[in-house]
Amino acid sequence: MRKMIVLLAAAAAVTVSLSACNTVAGAGRDVSAAGRAVTNTANDAK
Repeated sequence: MRKMIVLLAAAAAVTVSLSACNTVAGAGRDVSAAGRAVTNTANDAK
């Protein structure tokens, strides 16, 4: 029963994250934006 709950929670998380992007290209843009944000933060911390 516990495995089923974990599986359903994971499936829900994946569904929510994919619906936010809508497409593979959108997911790529989201990842790129996150990478730029991390890079900019690291450069600002120097």
